[in-house]
Amino acid sequence: MRHRIPLLLAAMIALCTSRTGAQERWTPARAQAWQRTHSWLIGANYMPRTAINQLEMWQADTFDPTTIDQELGWAHDIGFNSARVFLHDLLWQQDSVGFLSRMDRFLAIASTHRIGVMFVLLDGVWNPEPKLGLQPVPIPHRHNSGWMQSPGAAILTDTAHADQLRPYVTGVLRRFRNDQRIIAWDLFNEPDNADRILDEKVKPALAVALLTKVTAWAREVNPSQPITVGVWWGEWNDTSKLAPIQRFSLDNSDIISFHQYGDSAAMRKSIAQLQSLGRPMICTEYMARTQRSTFAAVLPVLAELHVGAINWGFVSGKTNTIFPWDSATKPYPDEPTPWFHDVLRPNGVPYDSAETSLIRRLARQR
Repeated sequence: MRHRIPLLLAAMIALCTSRTGAQERWTPARAQAWQRTHSWLIGANYMPRTAINQLEMWQADTFDPTTIDQELGWAHDIGFNSARVFLHDLLWQQDSVGFLSRMDRFLAIASTHRIGVMFVLLDGVWNPEPKLGLQPVPIPHRHNSGWMQSPGAAILTDTAHADQLRPYVTGVLRRFRNDQRIIAWDLFNEPDNADRILDEKVKPALAVALLTKVTAWAREVNPSQPITVGVWWGEWNDTSKLAPIQRFSLDNSDIISFHQYGDSAAMRKSIAQLQSLGRPMICTEYMARTQRSTFAAVLPVLAELHVGAINWGFVSGKTNTIFPWDSATKPYPDEPTPWFHDVLRPNGVPYDSAETSLIRRLARQR
C-alpha cells in the first residue's frame, strides 16, 4: 500500500501529535470568527511569469517587483482578492534579512491591489535537489520543469539535521505573525508527494515526521493568522482510514485546506467529506481544464458553499503550466488546446474571456 509505515513510527507520530499543537490549535469558534472577518477568498497560486520557481522569484538578483505589481493589478481587475505564494528554506540560508525585506515588499505590492496572501513555507513536489543561484531555463513545453522542493531530499532523509529548518520557520513566522496582509500560513504543500529520490513507500513517513516538528515550531510562535496543511488525495470522511499524514494535517489545521482537481461532482464530494470538521475551508488547488476541473464547472460550487477558491496558475510564463502534468513524457505543441492551468497570457489578455467574466461576476456577488 502507498502509505504503509511501521507501526512503531505511527505510534510515535500519534504521541507527538497529542503533545505538540493539538492543545494550541484554534477552536472551531475562533476559526469561524476569523472567516467572518474575511470576504469569500478567490484567487490563484501565484508565480510571476519571469520566474521558473520559488528561488528565482525571491532571490535578490531576480526578484521582479515591476512584474509582480503589474500582474497583481491584473488579478485585482478580474476580481481576485487573494494569492497563495510559495517560499523556500534555502532563501533563509542565503540571506535571511534580504529575504524578509523582499517578502515585506511583496506584501506591500499585494496590499495596494487589495490582495491578501497565503504563504507556503515548505513544498514536497517536483525537483528534490534544490540549489541556490542561477536557476535552470525552462524545458520547452514541459510542466514545471524547474520547480524545487523545500526542503530537498538531503534534509528530509536526514532526521538528525531537520532541526536546521527551525530558524527559517520560526524566523519568517515571527517577522509577520501579526501582519494583517497575510491571510494564513500553509505549512507544507503535499509533503508526501513521491519523487525520483523518495518513492511512495518511503516519503510519507519522513514527511509526517518533519511536519510534526514544523507544526510544533509554528505553534511556539503562535501567529495571529491561522495555520493549515492541505490534504490532497484519498477519501477524508472515514477517519479510521486516514493515512497518518492526513490525520495529522486535519487534526492540526486551524482552517481546513485541500486540493481537488476533479469535476464539480468531485468537488462537492470533497467538501461534504470535510464539512463535519466545522471549520472554514479553502480549496488551495483546483482548475486543470483537461481533468474537467474548469472555472465554469467548479467555481460556482465553491461560491455556493462559501469555500475559498485558489486555482493553480495565473499568468502563463516560465513555469509552463499551460502544459499538462504528463508533458515530461508526452510531447505537446507550442500551445496545447485547451491550456491545462493559468488564466492570462503574458500580456494580460485572458486565455478565455468567459472565464474571467465568471470570476468577476461571482466575486461581486460574494
